[in-house]
Amino acid sequence: MKSELIVDVQPTEIAIALTEDDRLQEVAREKRDQDNFAVGNIYYGRVKKVMPALNAVFVDVGHEKEAFLHYLDLGSQFRTLQTYVSKAVSDRRRIPVLTKTPRQAEVGKEGQIADVLKVGDPILVQVSKEPINTKGPRLTAEISIAGRNIVLIPFADGVMVSQKIKRESERQRLKQLMLSIKPNGFGIIVRTVAEDKRVAELDNELRLLTDRWEQTIKTLQQREPVSLVSEEMGRTLGIIRDVLSPDFTSIQINDQAIYDDVRRYLQLIAPESAKIVKHYKGAQPIFDHFDITRQMKTGLGRTVGFKHGGYLIIDKTEALFSIDVNSGSKKIFEDQEENAFQFNMLAADELVHQLRLRDIGGIIIVDFIDMDSKEHQQQLYDYVRKLMERDRAKHNVLPLSKFGLMQITRQRVRPAVEIQVEETCPTCGGKGKIQASILFTDQIAEQIAHEYEQHGKGMKLHLHPYIYAYVTRGWHSLANQWRRKYGIKVVENQSLGMLETRFVAEK
Repeated sequence: MKSELIVDVQPTEIAIALTEDDRLQEVAREKRDQDNFAVGNIYYGRVKKVMPALNAVFVDVGHEKEAFLHYLDLGSQFRTLQTYVSKAVSDRRRIPVLTKTPRQAEVGKEGQIADVLKVGDPILVQVSKEPINTKGPRLTAEISIAGRNIVLIPFADGVMVSQKIKRESERQRLKQLMLSIKPNGFGIIVRTVAEDKRVAELDNELRLLTDRWEQTIKTLQQREPVSLVSEEMGRTLGIIRDVLSPDFTSIQINDQAIYDDVRRYLQLIAPESAKIVKHYKGAQPIFDHFDITRQMKTGLGRTVGFKHGGYLIIDKTEALFSIDVNSGSKKIFEDQEENAFQFNMLAADELVHQLRLRDIGGIIIVDFIDMDSKEHQQQLYDYVRKLMERDRAKHNVLPLSKFGLMQITRQRVRPAVEIQVEETCPTCGGKGKIQASILFTDQIAEQIAHEYEQHGKGMKLHLHPYIYAYVTRGWHSLANQWRRKYGIKVVENQSLGMLETRFVAEK
């Protein structure tokens, strides 16, 4: 299987697409130059409300909605962490040593948060779930610093090895190795990808993670409550860290700075993979060149088709996602039962693909085509479970109910991906009437002249493919006239509306 990562860097956001055998599997977007409260970010916050009925507190971390911290997410060493943080901010000249911080009484699994925290208390917390809809971030006080092969946990003890590493000899090797090199006062979780890794590689990563912890505390000492003290690596590096495998054939990036960052990061975590990072310099938008735009437009609408004319209808409500399976007007088999079974099996492939592509989380209710055969129902259930094994998100699949409904729960740590796939006419605003088409090219010429006055040469004009085809036809085309007069280059862009224009400075 061939895997590729396509990174589209724009002035206001970064979009990342993961493909497997050229089929789009995941899409992620992150805003630039603003705090997006990503999972893994560490904040120095302040308790705003204590809610005994919920056994939780609301914490101000700078988001418009107060963040939620439950008693069970405090962690057993919370009191010790609070002591350490208090010590760090009271003496800003040096970083306290973890092992010299007196261990406080552990926070038990049963207790009241009001006995531990009160309004106004400063607190060091980490985002465990991004803001979704009307809810603020969800927090944990069990701080961890994640790397590709290992996770570093301050104030924890011992070493835990991923259960997905099956060989007992390898599990013992990794455990003994990490016990011998880990610094005192820290615990370690060994991730699945660490299997068969060399000592030097794990030791280098451990040093990087301890350096990040120290930098977090240094930043903490310079800040006052409600502030960001450690930002999780960008979504691009985070995805690379979590999904990079020998199957990756290329990482295509259209920005020099991000390209350099990714190469430096890969030199640290997987030097042999640094060569697959490519700087895309093509004239066509990177998502158009690699067919990402078309796949997003066809795969992220309310209705999504699959083989033999079947289709899914995907609806979102406040509480859950509902997915309806339809066979359309075609038949694969004359027998109704067999026909329903085959369409359901095809729908299962697209269903699992959509869950991952849209990063759908929470409760998902799937209404499959009714089948009478218990054997077919069991086969469909087993098939969905098998397909879901490759999903990195935690999930649970329940058997079909007597009404033909399947319930899936899937971990939700960030909002589901939403891409606008329907276009409103930018000229009439959906009213159905537009100005004379002959005026449009005159308007473009006026816009080009304005951009030329403001920025000079070196601009690219992005146009819808139909308009691009019109302005570039022939030797004496409008595009050539504009290029000779203003030094502007015309580029087709599938993501634009019919009469939409976009000016981009050449890199």
